[in-house]
Amino acid sequence: MSHPLLDHLLAAARGRFPSPDGGVTFVPALDDGTSAVVSFTAHAIVATALDPTSLLTLGLDGYGGALSPPALMKLAGDGEVGVIDVTLCARGVGGGSLPATDRWDDHPRVHFARRRRVEVAVHGDESGLVTLARGLAGRREMSIETPSEHHGVGIGRHLIGEALALVPEGEWVFAAVSPGNARSLRAFLARGFVPIGSEVLLTPPRTSA
Repeated sequence: MSHPLLDHLLAAARGRFPSPDGGVTFVPALDDGTSAVVSFTAHAIVATALDPTSLLTLGLDGYGGALSPPALMKLAGDGEVGVIDVTLCARGVGGGSLPATDRWDDHPRVHFARRRRVEVAVHGDESGLVTLARGLAGRREMSIETPSEHHGVGIGRHLIGEALALVPEGEWVFAAVSPGNARSLRAFLARGFVPIGSEVLLTPPRTSA
């Protein structure tokens, strides 16, 4: 059974958004204890293990209140508040040939993917890398990275296209991009990704082995 947050994400990808009523819908925290806030137009989805009544004084709403610093700190508790990203989605096109590789195994983006996601696959060549994985609520996620010497020459758009070709035709794939990363946002939009909202992850405290 899929997590309710995944159902909301896939519905939004298909153009079916929550009612823009300024409200908040609460769903359970993710299986690993991660909380999340996903904001759509005038409605927010909050995944948390906390009792929603304990959050009433924080002014949570679908107009940005669910993303306020006090709300995020309360949701995170002693854990970590992530960055707020733009949520983008597109459909895979299939037929990809970008090879799997281990040449990028020491890259910070690969380390991040393996720390936060499951079923991580890394593809790439000298032009850069692509990660494909299962991430938030079990959705398929992708990220790319190009060496600095390739910035501004269209390699990012090329890698995004290669990544979409690695996803089966018609399957939804998501990307989370920092709002300030205009170069990356332009590249994803140019390759057909559509913004559907914003998101932030709130991870539980790490425990020592």
